[in-house]
Amino acid sequence: MTKRAYKYRFYPTPEQEQLLARTFGCVRFVYNSALRYRTDAFSERKEKVGYTAANAHLSKMKKAEETAFLCEVSSVPLQQCLRHQQTAFNNFFEGRAKYPVFKSKRDRQSAEFTRSAFKYLEGQLFMAKSKVPLAIRWSRVLPSEPSTLTVSKDAAGRYFVSCLCEFTAAPLAITPRMVGIDLGLKDLFVTSEGHRTDNPRHTAKYAIQLARAQRVLSKKKLGSRNRVKARKRVAGIHAKISDCRMDSLHKLSRRLINDNQVICVESLKVKNMVRNRRLAKSISDAGWGEFVRQLEYKSEWAGRQVARIDQWYPSSRRCSGCGHDVGHLPLSIRAWDCPSCEVRHDRDINAAINIKAAGLAVLALGESVSGMGHVPVSCSR
Repeated sequence: MTKRAYKYRFYPTPEQEQLLARTFGCVRFVYNSALRYRTDAFSERKEKVGYTAANAHLSKMKKAEETAFLCEVSSVPLQQCLRHQQTAFNNFFEGRAKYPVFKSKRDRQSAEFTRSAFKYLEGQLFMAKSKVPLAIRWSRVLPSEPSTLTVSKDAAGRYFVSCLCEFTAAPLAITPRMVGIDLGLKDLFVTSEGHRTDNPRHTAKYAIQLARAQRVLSKKKLGSRNRVKARKRVAGIHAKISDCRMDSLHKLSRRLINDNQVICVESLKVKNMVRNRRLAKSISDAGWGEFVRQLEYKSEWAGRQVARIDQWYPSSRRCSGCGHDVGHLPLSIRAWDCPSCEVRHDRDINAAINIKAAGLAVLALGESVSGMGHVPVSCSR
């Protein structure tokens, strides 16, 4: 059995909307208060505050007269936000993330409910402190009763519910096809077979519309209702761009998983690459990190393999025929001739062929070939 989240959009009633607004506000208040409490305790007294002490701090806030409003919502989302904060601190101390930051009411709002805070009866979901089921637009049937619900509201004002369920993955039939892909900006990716997939450039399609909405927003008076409406219009355009990007990446990743048994890709450090001011916007719009992430978890469900090649492997400048390394190869050069075997190479196709060869070579040596799913591969220069 594997756990999987199923996300649906829903439309709350006015009463549910008020309840969710209070819940989101209390979750944000508890998270920020606990973060301030833990930060001050360490900076002033060199005292480390864990989840247990933070939970005790929450109990004190509920008993205090000025923060008694925390008792008006379910206690489960408040405790869950402290657990998420503890995870954020663990990631920070282990070097996987930066120091946790305070939550803003203008960003995405969310609240997590465990089984004690919701009911799933006859295909309907009931939140705690609400007698009316959520008006969910079910796009598919849940495979099992959800163990956790995450209710969220994005910056555009849309409500979503994510149901964490257990399901049995059905592996696809084994196929002899294997492919290497080279990610890029002009083409989203190029395969070792020579197929090119154009980069949709979703942000560029809505650039004029987004710029116009941002100009209107900049002229609205601070704190006015018209400014709130204009901000939602801008957020709606950003949501449209994000939805288009995710839809495109899901379709492309599913096609690669269905057609190939092994997929070899590069391990790109996207966070470092976006530091280039000239390419940051294009790299973020391409969604390389999300695309590789989708390939990895979908390969686990389908019984496929994803081999990630080391980021320093010289796939572009190494001849796929004789293995000669030409050294420095600027991005402006899209095709080059090998000085050793005199074969002309297309830069992207040559890189995809080398990525495939490197991934299959390591897999053939017996490193991590027994299990399906994500196979980390490290190739030296």
